[in-house]
Amino acid sequence: MTILDLVRAAGPLLWVLLALSVYVVYLSAARAQALSRLGADARALIERVRAVTAESGPQAALVEVDRAAHPSPAAQVLRAGLARADRGVPAAESAMHSALLHEDARLYAGLGALGTAAQVAPLLGLLGTVIGMVRSFLVFSQTTAPTPAQLATGISEALINTAGGLIVAVIAYVARGALRARADRIMVQAEQVREDLPGWLTRPAPANSPARADTPMPEVALTFGGAQ
Repeated sequence: MTILDLVRAAGPLLWVLLALSVYVVYLSAARAQALSRLGADARALIERVRAVTAESGPQAALVEVDRAAHPSPAAQVLRAGLARADRGVPAAESAMHSALLHEDARLYAGLGALGTAAQVAPLLGLLGTVIGMVRSFLVFSQTTAPTPAQLATGISEALINTAGGLIVAVIAYVARGALRARADRIMVQAEQVREDLPGWLTRPAPANSPARADTPMPEVALTFGGAQ
C-alpha cells in the first residue's frame, strides 16, 4: 500500500492534519531563521559601548550603537537606555524595560501557535479514530457477518488518523522547545545589558580631589622688632 492509498483510506480528516503539519513546518522554519538573525552575538559591541561610555559619555556610545546597526535585542536595549541617559538613570531604566518587553514579543512570536498546534493535533487524530471506529461498527448494523475487508476501511481510518495526529504533535512540541530554548539564551544577554547599563552611567566622584593651583595662599604678616 502506497502513501497515497493510506491518505485515501484515512478519510478527509487526514487532509486537515496534513495542512496543519505544513503550517507547523513553515512556522518552525520561519522562526528559526528569525532567531538566527536576532541571535547574533553582541558581546563585542557591549564591551565597546561600555568603554566608550566610560571615556566619552552616553551620547558617544549611542553613536557607536547606531553605527554598528546590530540586530540583536541586546543592542536594542542598549540603544533605548543610552538615548534616555541624558534624563537620568531612572529614565534610562524605564526605556530599557519598555525595549525589553518589545524584544520579548519579537523573540517569542509564533511559539504560542506551535503550542496550540501541538495540543490540537492529537485531538484531531482522536476525532479521526472515533470516526473510523464508528464506521467499523456501522458495518455490523448493515450485515450480520462482516468480512475483514469491510471492517478494514474504518479501522484503517482510525489508526492512520491517530498516527498522523501524534506525528504532527511531536514535531510541534520539539520545534517549540528548541525555539524557546534559543529565545531564552538571546533574552539572557538583553537582560544582562539592562542590569549593567545603569552602573556604566553612574560615575563616582573622586574621593580626594587635589588642591587647585589657583587657590590663594593665606597671607602671613611678619613683624620685625626695631627702631621706631
